[in-house]
Amino acid sequence: MRIVHLVAGAGGMYCGSCLHGNTLVSALRGAGEDVLLVPMYTPLRTDEEDQSTGRVAFGGINAYLQQRSTLCRYTPRFLDRLLDHPHLLRWLSRRAWSTRPERLGALTVSILRGEEGRQRKELHKLVRRLQENVRPELIHLSNVMLAGTARQLAARLDVPVVCTLSGEDSFLEQLPEPHYSQARDVLRERSADLAALVAMNHYYAGFMTEYLSVPRERIHVIPPGLNLSGHGTPQKTQRSEGSGKRPVRIGYLSRICPEKGLHQLAEAFELLWQEENLPPMRLLAAGYLNEADAAYLRRIQSQLDDSGPAGRFQYVGELDRAAKIAFLQSLDVMSVPTVHRESKGLAILEAWANAVPVVLPEHGAFPELVQDTGGGLLCEADNPPALAAALKRMILAPDFASRCGRRAQEAVRQRYNAPLMARRTIELYRTLRCGDRF
Repeated sequence: MRIVHLVAGAGGMYCGSCLHGNTLVSALRGAGEDVLLVPMYTPLRTDEEDQSTGRVAFGGINAYLQQRSTLCRYTPRFLDRLLDHPHLLRWLSRRAWSTRPERLGALTVSILRGEEGRQRKELHKLVRRLQENVRPELIHLSNVMLAGTARQLAARLDVPVVCTLSGEDSFLEQLPEPHYSQARDVLRERSADLAALVAMNHYYAGFMTEYLSVPRERIHVIPPGLNLSGHGTPQKTQRSEGSGKRPVRIGYLSRICPEKGLHQLAEAFELLWQEENLPPMRLLAAGYLNEADAAYLRRIQSQLDDSGPAGRFQYVGELDRAAKIAFLQSLDVMSVPTVHRESKGLAILEAWANAVPVVLPEHGAFPELVQDTGGGLLCEADNPPALAAALKRMILAPDFASRCGRRAQEAVRQRYNAPLMARRTIELYRTLRCGDRF
C-alpha cells in the first residue's frame, strides 16, 4: 500500500509526536509497506534514523509570512523553496518564540481552516506534489492540528485520511482568546473530514471524543510501540562503592518546562532529603530545554543548591539515543509528575524497556499504563508530599522496585513494540481502504 505520513516538526526539540511518527514509519516499512514520510513546518528531529524526505511541506517561514502579508501569498515557487531550505528552518527553530502557543494563535486558526486560511497556497502545493509525484492510497497525519489539510487531500486525491491524536489539547489550552475558542470551533468542524482517528490509549480516546465532538467509534486505540534495539537490563552495581554507598538515582526524562512537573519532583526530592532513614540520593534530569524555560530550570537548581549540598541535583542536558538509554539504565527509579494530563507516556515506556520502575501522578494515560504493566506506583497528582511518599516506598523496597521494573519490561517487549504497532496500524489502513470509513 502506498502511504504518506505527514508529520509536523516541532522546531529544534525532540518531540514525542515526531519520535512516534518516525518509529511507526520505520516499522511500517519493515512490514513491507511503501511509506513516504513528509515533514511539515520544520525538519524532524529524531534520535533514531530519520525516515523523512528532505523536502519540508508547509515550511514554517512561508506559513508565517503568508499569515502576516498578502504579498507573500503570491510569491514565486523558487522563493518559496528557498525559504523552505532545511538549514534555514533549523536555524529558525532555535528561536525560543518559534513554537510558543501564546504567539501562534492567529496562525494556528488560519492553518486549521485549510483552503479557507491564509496558507491555502501551501495546501495547494502539497496536494499537487502528492498528485504528481506520489499518488498515495492513504494519508496519515501525525496530529489533529493538521486536520485543516484533510478535506482537500481526501477530495482531490480520493483517499482516506487518518490522524493520530497526540496531546494537542496541551497546545490548544495555552492559546489566548479569541484564538482558543476559534481554534476549538474550527477543529471540531475539520475533524469530521477524517476517515478515522488513532489514540495511543483508552484514556485519550475518551477525552478527545468530547474535546473534538466526534463519535467514540471513530477513534481507534493503537498503543505506541518502541524500537527496542539497544534497550535492555543493565548489570547495575550495588548501592555501595567501597566503604561508602552509591546514591539512589532518581531520574526525570522529558521536556524541561512547568507542564511536565520537574518542579514538583524537585520539591518531593527536598522532602525526601529531610528524611533521616533514607540512603544518599541524587536527582538527575534530562530533556529538551527551550530558551524561554531556562529561568525555570535555574530556579529549581538554585532552590536545591540553597537548601542542601551541591551536586545532589544535575541537569544532564539533551541526550541522543545511546546516551538516553545509558541514562535510563543508570536510574533506580524515574518520575515525570506532569501537571497536564499525559496523552502518550513514551518516556515511561522507554524507562520500562530498561527495567526502570516509575512513580507517576494518577491522571491522564498513566493509570492505564501502570495497571497494564505493573511497572510502578501512582500518587495523587499535584501533590509533592504524596509523590515523596511513593518514591520513599520504592527506595526502601528495592526488591519491590526491581520486580516492578522487570514486569514492565516484559510488558513492553510483548505489547509495546514497534512491529506490533505497525501490524495494528496496517489492519486499520486495510479496513479503511475497503471502504468502511466508520
